[in-house]
Parts: sequence; C-alpha cells; structure tokens
Amino acid sequence: MSSHDSAGQEPEGGGKPSFDKQQPPAEGTPGAPSEPYGEPRQPPPGAGPTGAPPPSGSPYDTPPSGSPYDTPPSGSPYDTPPGYGAQYGAPPPGYGAPYPPGPGAAPGPVPGMPPLGSWPNRIVAKLIDYIGIQVIAALIVLPFASLGRQDGYVGATWLGYALYLVYEGVMLSRDGQTVGKKLMKLRVAMLIDGSGPTGAAAWTRAAVFVVPALVCCGLLWWPVNGLFGVFDKPYRQCIHDKAAKTVVVSTA
Repeated sequence: MSSHDSAGQEPEGGGKPSFDKQQPPAEGTPGAPSEPYGEPRQPPPGAGPTGAPPPSGSPYDTPPSGSPYDTPPSGSPYDTPPGYGAQYGAPPPGYGAPYPPGPGAAPGPVPGMPPLGSWPNRIVAKLIDYIGIQVIAALIVLPFASLGRQDGYVGATWLGYALYLVYEGVMLSRDGQTVGKKLMKLRVAMLIDGSGPTGAAAWTRAAVFVVPALVCCGLLWWPVNGLFGVFDKPYRQCIHDKAAKTVVVSTA
C-alpha cells in the first residue's frame, strides 16, 4: 500500500488545475451567475433598449423629445439672429451714412431720390405763390376797405398771411406741391425717405414760414429764413425745412 494518499496526487497537465475545464457552480449556490453562460443579460421590464430605467418623474430625468429644453428648430425666436455679434466687429459698408452723396453738385438726399431743387427755381416758385395769394387777399378786402388807407392795407396783409398759411398747409399735405412748385418742377419731400410730406410736416413747414413774419419779424423773416438754406449743407434746408424735417427736390 502506497504511503501517498490519492487526494494528494497532482492533477494531470503539469500539476495545476485547468480553468477551462471547470464547471460553473450550480444555479442557486453561492457564486452562481444570474443568467446562464453565453446568454446576454435581459433588461428589466419597462426599461429602454439600453437597459436604462424608465423615467421616474424626477426633474433630473432627461426630458423626452419635444420638451421645451430641446434645441429650437430653425426660425425659432431662440435662434441666434443673423449678424449677431457684428457690433463687436467692423461695421458693414455704408454704416453711419444713411444718405450717401450721389454724383453731381446736387445729389438726392437718399438713394433713388431726385436731385435737390435749385435756388432760382425755389425763389421763383415762392414768389408765384406769395404774389398770387396777396392778390386774392386784396380782392377780398377791396369791397370792405380802401387799400389807400392804412387800415385797408394792414387788413389785406394780415388776410394774405392767413390765406398763405392755409394754402401752403393744404397743398403740401396733398402731394408736396403748390402751384408755384408745380410750375417750377419742384416738390417737398420727407428727408428720411423721399416720400410726400405728412400732414403734420406740411402744416409745421407752413407755420414756421408764416407765423414769425406775422408776429414779430415782418418781411425781414423771409430773407433770413432763405439765407439759412443757402449755407446749409448738404440738403439746403431753410429753417422751415429743418422744423418739418423736409427737403425740396426736383421733379424734372
């Protein structure tokens, strides 16, 4: 009888156990795997395709598609506006010059607007309007007062001023032209875009032209008003144009 016990004999293959020949522990014993070998782990019921747990309702869950936290579609008010951040770089061409000068000595105030009206045409147009209104005023006053007396002359002058104010306000509100301006191929336009003057602009222009002469300055007001426009650059605006934000352009 051998003195070595069979339990102490070394296994085949060099005296070390072979791991690939070991059998897994029986199911239910300590160390046994939860799934059979070679089969993928199955996600729990209700979990997603990746095995993630279903939403718990917590505010920290990933919001579903269509949530307000999704990236807004193109055209959304949350998109980055075109040109955003341009204020920190170089300004676009023409920035700061809304009325670039055009070719010639009298460019239009804005692109596409006709050239500015010439001073001879403007003066003649104003004389046509003023003389015509004064004649009408004299004819109205004549049956009631003699123009040879001071009261008759003053009455005709005041009536002429009042008629001229109404005449110019109404005519400019319609299409920017009086009779004199139509004959001299001129019109009054808004400086900002070349459109016809608004009602407020037309009446402001007429009032600033007439009221100072009527109240304090007499006929001296009109030469001062006109000379202001001679030296104004670049739009040749008289004081009444400045007040109404208008400009006189050619229609030829």
